[in-house]
Amino acid sequence: MTSSSSPSQDAKRTAHAYPEGLRADALMEEDVAWSHEIDGERDGEQFDRSERAALRRVVGLSTELEDVTEVEYRQLRLERVVLVGVWTTGTVQDADNSLAELAALAETAGALVLDGVIQRRDKPDAATYIGSGKALELRDIVMETGADTVICDGELSPGQLIQLEDVVKVKVIDRTALILDIFAQHAKSREGKAQVALAQMQYMLPRLRGWGQSLSRQMGGGRGGLATRGPGETKIETDRRRIREKMAKMRREIADMKTGREIKRQERRRNKVPSVAIAGYTNAGKSSLLNRLTGAGVLVENALFATLDPTVRRAETPSGRLYTLADTVGFVRHLPHHLVEAFRSTMEEVGDSDLILHVVDGSHPVPEEQLAAVREVIRDVGATGVPEIVVINKADAADPVVLQRLLRVEKRSIAVSARTGQGIAELLALIDEELPRPEVEVEALVPYTHGKLVARAHTEGEVISEEHTAEGTLLKVRVHEELAADLAPYTPVSAA
Repeated sequence: MTSSSSPSQDAKRTAHAYPEGLRADALMEEDVAWSHEIDGERDGEQFDRSERAALRRVVGLSTELEDVTEVEYRQLRLERVVLVGVWTTGTVQDADNSLAELAALAETAGALVLDGVIQRRDKPDAATYIGSGKALELRDIVMETGADTVICDGELSPGQLIQLEDVVKVKVIDRTALILDIFAQHAKSREGKAQVALAQMQYMLPRLRGWGQSLSRQMGGGRGGLATRGPGETKIETDRRRIREKMAKMRREIADMKTGREIKRQERRRNKVPSVAIAGYTNAGKSSLLNRLTGAGVLVENALFATLDPTVRRAETPSGRLYTLADTVGFVRHLPHHLVEAFRSTMEEVGDSDLILHVVDGSHPVPEEQLAAVREVIRDVGATGVPEIVVINKADAADPVVLQRLLRVEKRSIAVSARTGQGIAELLALIDEELPRPEVEVEALVPYTHGKLVARAHTEGEVISEEHTAEGTLLKVRVHEELAADLAPYTPVSAA
């Protein structure tokens, strides 16, 4: 893919098939050929995989004596799309990588990418995003390829969308609408669906359009008599008011669900259970890592944003300390701010954690860009003060030079492979070392009749030594103040 910066090479296009190498960089390689025999041990039971790939029967559509069977949703409707980007800063390779990621997003949403073009400009055109002349060239490309949709690599204003559609004569969407569509397909929990719906309404509100009677005035206008006195709302104004009412209702519902999530977090804090959050770029292998560490059985798929709903699992350090491990929604460059706001309650899992495992794809051509994009969102949710371990995943497929560069630049980092298990033992030991430790060291001789205290010492504290004597269990543990007070009556005379 090249830019159209020179007159002789204006709007050069990619080959008819989008470059496989670039697209593969944006996608996760470790599950292209997933099989139960090879990968079942690593990823556990893939409960969502069979459901997502299964045939779904649609009742009541058939005009024959037999019913109609619907294929898997990505095969149901493959929109034929042309990608267009504006290269304003950076190198041509940066622009190519950005459009390659857009191609991966389009394929995840269920589209067939036919072509891609880049326009070199100082800034996007205020009217048609790429300029009037290039918009006409884009129309020729659309007609030549038979595309039915144009996807722009950026967030377009309502005016840009309308004017570009007027020129190319097909549907035009932007990067934000594409990501919202993927989220709408993959959200499964009640909270996830509500968050996506809120983000979609926030995006659509300024982009409502009206034609014909939609712009005419409604009957009404206050307390006037008969047929009312003055012009009332237009149809489009009525639609906007209804959307605002729905958004207010959705925010209240999300706030109620946030309360339930907060109660669970408070319960974990009350029990002094440390929490670890897995954050990272989409498709970096977060779900694969969670499955490798806990056997959670979370869906692992070669697609962007394959899993949206956070998963919390119980885990144990090599020394026997319990902690929770939470998989969070993936991030991406230029993540729409609508999604950041809507998913804020979910992303708070990161801010409330004791440790962040920042997963980055070591096989990506520019992993530093992924690190920067994720850290920008982490700053937005106020989690900059949480300790961070950079986990460089896919070490088995990464360039050794890139691995060494990342390990040298990121002081608290480790290279692992969720696929092969490389580095997992070292990662568990590092988590054990980095998790906050109880502050009080206690020695106690607990009678056998008070076994619950011994159990609490194991679950809530760190057992340094344990010995069973004739009088009871002699413990040397590091615990929090509340448990230390409960163990104080059993301090041995010699220790006192």
